[in-house]
Amino acid sequence: MAELEVRTESAVTTKALGEKLGRLLRPGDLVALTGALGAGKTCFTQGLAQGLGIKAAVTSPTFVLIKEYAGPIPLYHFDAYRLSGPEEFLMLGSAEYFAGAGVCVVEWADRVAEALPEDRIEVEIRYLPGTAEGRLIRLTGRGRRSRSVVEELKRGLRAGN
Repeated sequence: MAELEVRTESAVTTKALGEKLGRLLRPGDLVALTGALGAGKTCFTQGLAQGLGIKAAVTSPTFVLIKEYAGPIPLYHFDAYRLSGPEEFLMLGSAEYFAGAGVCVVEWADRVAEALPEDRIEVEIRYLPGTAEGRLIRLTGRGRRSRSVVEELKRGLRAGN
């Protein structure tokens, strides 16, 4: 397991962290997002999409459950908030997306954790007390590929990239 904790001070810096992660991702990677309502999951995903080279505006898929974005590497953006659990998530065809040609991002991943592949990057976003837009973002790489991505991100941040 590889871990990284980053403090961001604004939506702009939260998005920038997502973009840095997005540049490291490749087809088959999974990012599992957790955090309170309004914590910045969609903001982080917007940056991630930019890092993947996606030009479309990314919005929350809350009411449609999944949105697909075309780009050099496609992005499959799930929102599990309204789902009853892992079984309903699997009925969406999530396993086929995980094995597909794009990167998957799952908001509210804790609600469907049992249905997620073991190799994944877990991103927990929490409010920083005493700040309006500050966030504490913890990234955990589980599985060989995801651990290597988190370690590469850590090295890049240390180097100022």
